[in-house]
Amino acid sequence: MKECYADLHIHIGRTRSGKAVKITGAKTLTFNSILQVASERKGLDLIGIIDCHSPEIIQEIEAAIVDGKIIEKSEGGLLYRETTIIPGSEIEIYDQNCKGPIHVLAYFPTLKAMKEFSAWMSGHVKNITLSSQRIYCEGKTLQKIVKSLGGLFIPAHVFTPFKSLYGKGVRSSLKEVFDAELIDAIELGLSSDTEMVKDIAELESYVFVTNSDAHSLGKIAREYQKIQLEEPSFAELEKALQEKGNRKVVANYGLNPLLGKYHQTVCSACFREVLNISGPCTECGNESIIKGVSSRIQELSKVKRDDGFKRKRPPYIHQVPLDFIPGLGPKSMEKLLEAFGTEMNILHKVTLEQLKAIVPDKLAGYIDAARKGTLILEAGGGGKYGKVKKES
Repeated sequence: MKECYADLHIHIGRTRSGKAVKITGAKTLTFNSILQVASERKGLDLIGIIDCHSPEIIQEIEAAIVDGKIIEKSEGGLLYRETTIIPGSEIEIYDQNCKGPIHVLAYFPTLKAMKEFSAWMSGHVKNITLSSQRIYCEGKTLQKIVKSLGGLFIPAHVFTPFKSLYGKGVRSSLKEVFDAELIDAIELGLSSDTEMVKDIAELESYVFVTNSDAHSLGKIAREYQKIQLEEPSFAELEKALQEKGNRKVVANYGLNPLLGKYHQTVCSACFREVLNISGPCTECGNESIIKGVSSRIQELSKVKRDDGFKRKRPPYIHQVPLDFIPGLGPKSMEKLLEAFGTEMNILHKVTLEQLKAIVPDKLAGYIDAARKGTLILEAGGGGKYGKVKKES
C-alpha cells in the first residue's frame, strides 16, 4: 500500500484560448497550469480537476492524450508525470425539494464517461461551457445518471451558508433531496472539521474528504487528505471511500475552522460576530445576519442515531497553508522549493533545523508552528477569511 496526498476539488478558471470556465477563478488557473503546479510545486499524488465537463476542456485533455502528455490509466484516471487526475464536475442542483441551491461533485473514471456526462448535462443547463451551472432536474435523478456512468457522487462544502447541502439546501436531512445510498463521501468545507460534526447522526455512514476548492493556483492543497491506496487511480479512490481492502483515508489535513470564511455568525453589514442568530446586530442594528457554519452544525447535531453507531474517524490535522504564514513571501518560498522540492515535502518531511538552514529562524518557527497547529488565529465569517496572528 502507498500513502498518497490528494486534493479532489480544483477548479479551472480559463480554457487554453482564454474563455472563462469558473468565472470567479483566476485567469492563470488553466488545465495545464494546474497539472504543473499540483505535480511539480505542490507534490500531490492524486487530484480531482473540476469543470472537465466543459467541451473545450475535454478537447484539451484529448489533445494531451494524443501528444502523450497524459496517459489514460487502466484502473481509471489520467496520469500526468507522477500525478493522477480524476476528471470531475461541480453542479448546482435546485429541485422542488430544495430550500436553495446545492453544490455537488461528480467524478468519472474515464474521459469517455465524462464526455457522456457532458452531453447529458448540456440538455439540462443553460451554458455547458461554464462551471457550477444550475441543473434543472431532481438531485436523485442526477445521482442516478452519475452512477450509470460509473461515477462518484459527493456533496460539496456541505455547511457553507450559500449553495450547500446543509447551509442552504435542506431543512434537516440530506434525504430531503438525495438517495443516501448513492452518496460516496461528504466534503466538509473550510469552516468545519471532524470534531465539530461528530454528533450529526446521518453523517456517520460516510467518509469525510477535505479539499481546497481552489479558485487560484496558490490555493491548491490548502486542504487535502492522505489516502492509503495500492496506487493512485479512480478504482482505488472508490475503494478508499468505501473503506475496502485496507484502502482508506488515513488523515485529513485542513484549515483550523476559525480560518474559514463562514465559521462564525456575523452581521452582513459590519461583519461583527452575532451571538443571537435571530438578530438584529447589537452593534449597528442591521437585521441581515449570515449564519455561520458553527451555528448550523449545532442545530444539526441535536438528533442522535438510534443504533448508537459511531464511525472511527482518521485524525483531522489543523494545518495552516504556507500561503497564510506571515512573512513567507515569494522569494523565501522559492528558496524552500529549490531546497526541498515540493510543498508536501516542506509540510511533512523537512525538519525545523533544515528549515532554519534556508530561511530566518523566526520564519522557520512560523512554518513549524503552522504544521503543528500552534498559531494564534482570528476567526473568519461572512465571507472573510480568518487570520493568523502570531505563534502561541
